Amino acid sequence: MATVDVIKCCIDSIRQIAEHIQDATVYLDAGSTESFQFLGAYPILLELGARAICSLENMCALDVVVDWNSNSDPARKLVVITSSLLSDAHRYILRCLSTHQVVRHCIIFTSISETAHSAFPDSPLGPDAYPEYESLLVQDYEELVKKSRTKPGQGKLNTEDGGRSEFPSIGEDVLNLEASPSGRDFYENNSLDYVEESVVKLVVSVYHFPMILCPISPRVFVLPSEGLVAEAHLSSGHEDSISPGLPPLSTGFLSDADDVPPGATLTAHFLYHLAAKMDLKVEIFSLGDISKTVGKVLTGMSSLYDVGRRKRSAGLLLIDRTLDLLTPCCHGDSLVDRIFSSLPRRNRTISGKGSGSQLKLRSLYLQRAPLDVQIPLARILNEEDSKIDSYRLLESIEAFLCGWNSDCQLTGLINLRQKIHDKPNHTDAEILTGSFVSSENFLGMPLLEAILDRRTKDGALLVKKWLQETLHRENVAVNVKSRPGVATKPEIQAMIKALSRNQSSLLRNKGIIQLAAATLFALEESNYTLWDAFSSAEKILSVSSGETSQSLAIQIGDLINKSALLGSHVNKGKREISKGLLSLQDALLLMIIGYILAGENFPTSGADGPFSWQEEHLLKDAVVDALLENPSVANLKFLDGLREELETNVDSKLKSQGTAEESSELDIDDFDDDQWGKWGDEDGDDDNKIEQVYGDVQLKLELRDRVDNLFKFLHKLSDLKRKNIPLRDGSLTMEANFDEDRKGLLYKLLTRVLGKYDVPGLEYHSSTVGRLFKSGFGRFGLGQAKPSLADQNVILVFVIGGINGLEVCEAHEALAESGRPDIELLVGGTTLLTSNDMLDLLLGNSSYF
Repeated sequence: MATVDVIKCCIDSIRQIAEHIQDATVYLDAGSTESFQFLGAYPILLELGARAICSLENMCALDVVVDWNSNSDPARKLVVITSSLLSDAHRYILRCLSTHQVVRHCIIFTSISETAHSAFPDSPLGPDAYPEYESLLVQDYEELVKKSRTKPGQGKLNTEDGGRSEFPSIGEDVLNLEASPSGRDFYENNSLDYVEESVVKLVVSVYHFPMILCPISPRVFVLPSEGLVAEAHLSSGHEDSISPGLPPLSTGFLSDADDVPPGATLTAHFLYHLAAKMDLKVEIFSLGDISKTVGKVLTGMSSLYDVGRRKRSAGLLLIDRTLDLLTPCCHGDSLVDRIFSSLPRRNRTISGKGSGSQLKLRSLYLQRAPLDVQIPLARILNEEDSKIDSYRLLESIEAFLCGWNSDCQLTGLINLRQKIHDKPNHTDAEILTGSFVSSENFLGMPLLEAILDRRTKDGALLVKKWLQETLHRENVAVNVKSRPGVATKPEIQAMIKALSRNQSSLLRNKGIIQLAAATLFALEESNYTLWDAFSSAEKILSVSSGETSQSLAIQIGDLINKSALLGSHVNKGKREISKGLLSLQDALLLMIIGYILAGENFPTSGADGPFSWQEEHLLKDAVVDALLENPSVANLKFLDGLREELETNVDSKLKSQGTAEESSELDIDDFDDDQWGKWGDEDGDDDNKIEQVYGDVQLKLELRDRVDNLFKFLHKLSDLKRKNIPLRDGSLTMEANFDEDRKGLLYKLLTRVLGKYDVPGLEYHSSTVGRLFKSGFGRFGLGQAKPSLADQNVILVFVIGGINGLEVCEAHEALAESGRPDIELLVGGTTLLTSNDMLDLLLGNSSYF
């Protein structure tokens, strides 16, 4: 039987729409772009006959002349692939239609199903969302045509900015379908492209395309960070909620149907259609309140027709992320986690999601960090012969632009050429960056899948081995000392440069070169040292949590105090911030880890938290002093509205310190008789000092209130074991011996499940046929036995809230230790989490705190 392969399934889905792609200009939104980047799907789209592949949000008028598959006739077909609501993509689709004047057929593929459209709170479309939107888009486009014909002198779009000046800013409402079904009100103050008098009616078709996801390997995937499913909230702001990007605590009180978070509903629809595309009949198991809600929605979507079809049986295990916040917060031994934590990310695409105000936008959508990392190849290939020849690049672009004979585009093209000449040359880092493509492989072995299963040292050695074999195959010699059993920076960098000496070798081996460059960046001294410092501090906290609460509190206080030493100081009249290994923001993340550990081991030490009043009082004082010393280091949500005052306070103190130092250097002989007459002004100076002291006291009191609220939030995190019902018996929490190789929840859960041990709180969701047997035929002795997850040959684990690389590695370790090589394990999650992502979810802009 064929193995389950997420990458292959996604590529097959793209090939199934080949007839629509052929001879079409394809527009991808931000979420689809991220998905197709990981898939390496751009060559496939061109192979299927796409004329051009463009960004939907960054549409430009020059997209009209881009044509990879040359054809004398202009493109009359437009394909839009989006991972958002149709109403959110509407403004951009209209912009594309108004720019491509001869398009007569617009085909839209969305990953959000019709049912999900009607269930989402911000969607104005009903159960028949697709036909509704088809008619609405045609109406709005025809309205644009009428208005453009009645506005003289508005014949062309401004090609200098890609036509963007003809549209309102992101903050403005573009389509108010609730108030105006056809969206006509929006266009009264906007002029658009010229359309000839005789207009052929536009044909619009909308289809469902569910396979928009980011496969990291054939059996590991996450959702696009800028897709609606990942951006939708997983919890509402009630007392058991921690962050909109995380499920609430599993207290056992399931929400009513009306209170189901939109992210839970969208996740259920995504998993249902994913299983259908992969021809899997899933038996659903869940652990956690939101997972149970998703399981119920999935069960309700199943039908007798779905169950009766001949599909491969599989087990679906849903897990709430809030059952284990410790693992993604910590810095474990994972090369993939090091890479994604250290590499810079692509900037988020600026898009106007939501048909309402910005307040409504913030209440429904989460801003996650993009998954698309930027591998700094130019920093590694910094030899003279490897630099980009910017002058020749500009000459080629000028020749290309001057070769066009189309009068209607000539002015815009010449302006663009002038801009290219006037603009300063890009740095190498801006021009030459790489990205991960999960389909890249080495002799049939997917690159990312291989390092996902390995720890840092083993993963680096594997990359080194691949580089050596590639150099041998390319017959390239490298003069560098190699140490067996160790992957050093000089030898990896030398091998990368050797493989990149010429373009043909660079293109042939781009996959291993990019992975090696990313590994090299993660193993740089600054990144490696910081990660190891985090790891050492976490081990110290873990060991201290096995002793006494006082010992753990002392360790947390030391981390805060050391970060406070990295404060501001004045050097030659200028304010400077001293840099150290761990910043205040890093210390606060470690304090979160310490409180979670304390909650597991000292749940009753204090009345309101895991520490005594005296221990916590000292911690609060340390945090207050650290924030007063350097508030700009920590970009934290609970300082909103106070950060500017704190920085002003620090600046005034530093200024007064600098003045005092200067005055102390004055000699007594510098005083003259006139200065003795100024001593009467001391009273005014005293008043200013009193006022400053009063202001400092007020600021410190307000900051103390904010810090008190911070510690109340930490108390909630320390209650994870007590409030999360599946964790109360202790079988799924951290080990009591606090060894270095501690395991996360996913490893322990899979170990118990595959060993067929009972798991407290694990719920099975009966299928339609199962419920029928249980309620009807059971009375005749035809009842259906409850299946076991370990009996399935295919197991799909999906963590609602996100996963990290270490958990994937541990999941495969659990499977290997179970002695079940026949089981195919797939691991998925809402997003790929790093420790920085967790800090943002818990204390940053994505937190409820």
